[in-house]
Amino acid sequence: MRYVRAIAGLSAGCRMILTTMIVLVAAPAQAQGTSAGMAAAANNFLATLDAKQRQSVLYAFTDDAQRKHWSNLPTPMVPRGGINLGSMSAPQKAAALTLLSTALSARGFQKVTEIMQGDEVNRQNESGQRGGGSIFGKDLYYISILGTPSETTPWMLQFGGHHLGLNITVSGKSGILTPTLTGAQPAFFMDGAKPVRPLAGESDKALALLNSLDARQRGNAILSYTVSDLVLGPGEDGKTIQPEGLKASAMTEQQKAMLLTVIAEWSGIVEDHSAASRMAELKSDLNDTWFAWSGPTTASTGGNIVAYYRIQGPHLVIEYAPQRLGGDPALHVHTMYRDPTNDYGRAVLAK
Repeated sequence: MRYVRAIAGLSAGCRMILTTMIVLVAAPAQAQGTSAGMAAAANNFLATLDAKQRQSVLYAFTDDAQRKHWSNLPTPMVPRGGINLGSMSAPQKAAALTLLSTALSARGFQKVTEIMQGDEVNRQNESGQRGGGSIFGKDLYYISILGTPSETTPWMLQFGGHHLGLNITVSGKSGILTPTLTGAQPAFFMDGAKPVRPLAGESDKALALLNSLDARQRGNAILSYTVSDLVLGPGEDGKTIQPEGLKASAMTEQQKAMLLTVIAEWSGIVEDHSAASRMAELKSDLNDTWFAWSGPTTASTGGNIVAYYRIQGPHLVIEYAPQRLGGDPALHVHTMYRDPTNDYGRAVLAK
């Protein structure tokens, strides 16, 4: 398993930056809330940039082409808008990461940090093998802003790269995280003596829910056909799929609570105020939410599932999709988080 590798061998500079990112999880700006804290952090970041960099980072809020320009693929394959961390000075990078930590919850920022750490492992493993240098690594994550960061008028933060596409629309006190793609390759690696699984909760909690179902419930939840990839991934804005599987109204109260803990692995990525508001909405929809599973129903101890699953409700679609091409699917995972009624904040913005 070539990705089960300690990152202790990373350069001192790389480890310093990753450590800085982890420390920023507890950044005080998080407590300021979405509208005030996030706008202030965004404007602080913009103030560190020169005129050319600001021109590259800033887009009109009405720029739908940029809004929809995100992917799971490495950035040299699908170029992103904005500027990347590798092109920033140390103060600019610190301001960018502070903005990101303000927009996300502590565990959301940690998840993003671990996804980027995994891509740094890819860079260390693959560097020099492609002739033109590596297409992986923490420096190849891009930030862009649509509109003018404000407490009162809508704007949007985008941050992404390989296996990451965060789209956060800010409108008043609402931070809307959909659509957002989180993935991991490797989805398991070692940081010194510490095992790291960026999507551990998404895997383990869903398997625990499946294992809690009785035979009748499992018969409804487990699909009779194979789903091998995201249905509503990049480029699939506006597409709809029919709910299927086991409806939460047929679950016990304990199983419903377990389902909510799975959902929270995505809804809880955004900063706490917005996460709480979002979870209240999803709880109210719970009886009309479906859980569907396709693939193996077991996983190795401490490893990720290799099955696809979907959670779908009136305001929610979550997908978990291990990738079977080019290696162990437990080590390469794509996930998708959408609100078919409010992707890119369109329902809020229409009010």
